[in-house]
Amino acid sequence: MIIIVKNLLAITRKLWFFTPAADESSFERRQFFKRSTQLVISTPVMLSALAWSPQWVQAQVKRNGPALLSTAVTVAQIVDISVSQQDISRDFLIGSRAAWQDINVRGGLQGRTITHQTIEVDGSAQSIQAAWQEVQSNPSCIVLSGCTADSLATRINALVRSSKSSLANVAPWQQNSSVEAAPHTFAIFSTREDQIAHALKSLTALNVKTLALVFASKEDRQQNLPDIQRIAQKLNLRLQELALLTELVKVGQPIHPSTAAIILFIGGTPELAQFTQILDKQLRQRYVLALADVNLQVLQQMGGAKSTPVIATQPVPLVSAALPVVRNYRQVLMKLYDEPPVPLSLAGYIAARYTYEVIQAIDGPLSRSSVLEAFARRQNMDLGGFRVIFESQRRVSAYVTQSMLAADGRVIG
Repeated sequence: MIIIVKNLLAITRKLWFFTPAADESSFERRQFFKRSTQLVISTPVMLSALAWSPQWVQAQVKRNGPALLSTAVTVAQIVDISVSQQDISRDFLIGSRAAWQDINVRGGLQGRTITHQTIEVDGSAQSIQAAWQEVQSNPSCIVLSGCTADSLATRINALVRSSKSSLANVAPWQQNSSVEAAPHTFAIFSTREDQIAHALKSLTALNVKTLALVFASKEDRQQNLPDIQRIAQKLNLRLQELALLTELVKVGQPIHPSTAAIILFIGGTPELAQFTQILDKQLRQRYVLALADVNLQVLQQMGGAKSTPVIATQPVPLVSAALPVVRNYRQVLMKLYDEPPVPLSLAGYIAARYTYEVIQAIDGPLSRSSVLEAFARRQNMDLGGFRVIFESQRRVSAYVTQSMLAADGRVIG
């Protein structure tokens, strides 16, 4: 029993709390996040990690011999568990795992159990390249599904573009709207541009002409500033970039009275909690616009935004919606995991379900080529209320909803 517990703890650390020593400041912020929210990985999650690990697949192949490779069906998912991305990847991955486990309970794919292979990376180019090679070398892998988070999805998209592989890259968490999807990448979620445009429409009464901008870190700024500048130009907005959050926290600098009423925040949930604590001290009330990487429920638990309204966009339906896909998601999540429904895990669930629905309709042998051909048809799909629409081989649907953490602590929407 002690050995089992030790193994589970080791898996937990590997999956969720990988912390590169090179980023001590990020480590401290994430430690604050873990202490504040007391997020404990439940036993089902750890058992799932054990059951679906690549090592388990390899052991089964050795035990059962080469015959398994001819009948096995593997869906691979690469996730970034670096310090700055682990919160996003954790929620997204739980949703995907719940979907694949439920699909297997209901009969799998053409009568075969689907192996959901999760490959964790630390966000570096070397680790992502190694993960890509691992997927390519697995002959049973027929598709790549739900790669997350945004920076990883962008790198995977580049590898797909430069590769001669016939492996389809389906439903990645690719938020950067400046990155053109590779021919073998099939995105289904709305981009950062779609989300910002949607949020600003709801704020038309404020006659927004200027958008203040705060990045959580230098890395966030470097990766996302060009995209934000392009979006602002397209939407006829003037950007008012403020100091990095790290500088604001370090010197306790207040927001200047002339700062715009709407502040776009680019960063994670723990950093947003710190930023709203600064805003709570200001006399003039402002609205913070956060995008899909932020979890409002966790922000609320951390005591953030006590007097500052925060609007968060999400490229999926509201988790409280009565849509069939959302009802199914809530039921499966409740049955398999001790986790509350949140938009990111709903996105992971939808990514897996979309991947499955396209593949299960294939009439004939399953292979990378047949799967790629099926996705390349880009047929429109209504996935229980979540619509994926294509026109001239491009995704044209921009499904966006939004929620708001009000000043009184309620999550609205």
